[in-house]
Amino acid sequence: MRIFRIQGERFDELADLPETLPPLGYFWVGTSRDEFGRRLGDLQSALQRCTGGTLVDLHVSDLLNSQLPSHYDYTSWYDVLVFRRLAAEGVITERGEPAADEDVMPPSDLLERIDTSAVGFALFDRVLLTVHSNECLVREYFANRLQSQAATDARGAARMPPGPADLMLRMVNHMVDSYLELRRLLTRHLDGLQRRLFDPHSDFRDWQTLLDSRNTLHLLEDTCEDQRAAITEWIDGLDELDRPTDGAAQRERDLLRVRSRDVLEHIERVLTHVRRLESSAENAVQMHFSAQSHRTNDIMRALTVLTAIFLPLNLVTGFFGMNFEGLPLIHSATGFWGVVAAMFVIGVGLSFYFRRKRYLGPSR
Repeated sequence: MRIFRIQGERFDELADLPETLPPLGYFWVGTSRDEFGRRLGDLQSALQRCTGGTLVDLHVSDLLNSQLPSHYDYTSWYDVLVFRRLAAEGVITERGEPAADEDVMPPSDLLERIDTSAVGFALFDRVLLTVHSNECLVREYFANRLQSQAATDARGAARMPPGPADLMLRMVNHMVDSYLELRRLLTRHLDGLQRRLFDPHSDFRDWQTLLDSRNTLHLLEDTCEDQRAAITEWIDGLDELDRPTDGAAQRERDLLRVRSRDVLEHIERVLTHVRRLESSAENAVQMHFSAQSHRTNDIMRALTVLTAIFLPLNLVTGFFGMNFEGLPLIHSATGFWGVVAAMFVIGVGLSFYFRRKRYLGPSR
């Protein structure tokens, strides 16, 4: 568990849970899910001292559930947001960037490493409690980032989150950006599968990977829809709050709305692209089977034309193969060559005719 105190341009880490709120600023308590369960009593006591309220039992269960989908809920003294982050080991780093070996990673390995993990936020007026999975790096990334910002000059320190809601939205936006990076990786690997699928010289057999890709896209679509619903409910909750009378508070409220809509727009981009990839994968499979059917039709057409060419030749050879003494040309010294020439002319003529009709050769 890590406890941070943010006061204007200052960012300090505390050794233990605070007894009271600071005159200015707010606290950020970041804890793993296991430690949250072990120290729940201490956390509830600290929240009671600092905020005058505690987490209700249902919300505690939500924060302890690592498989809970993204959703938003609220009470009269705090809000709860559960947001599923991308837990793609070896695919996306804690900065939301692709791993170094993503260019050489097989599609099957990429799909096996993609997973999601729930991050819980309990948002009070001046306290932010975040509950992460044990291996989640979002907390460490933001702790290091805020510490580096606090150590810079006044221009850099101005980017410090002015309140716990702003810090929460920055974390959520950071998690959504990892989906944007994953979108590029999935596009690259699906394009590779499609190129192999349409390669006429490739005997495509990797249908299981293609099926896993579709299932992964379905999972990401469901995850993004839950994220969109949660952020939409959060924005609706902001709109239902009373309008602040203070100009600075109103400006902070407007900034929260802008940042919330920016997060929602990022989620919409991911969701739109995931659906486009799903449609592309479906269309690729349909086009593959259509191409296979077209190729089969070309083969059958060629065989039919060859049969039509050799049919009159077989008729000629069958006619002169009958056991009759009075057949024409049967006793002539040039009869054989005449029949061969006639058969050659018939074969060439039929071939030329069928090619003019585009029954032979590649289809257009």
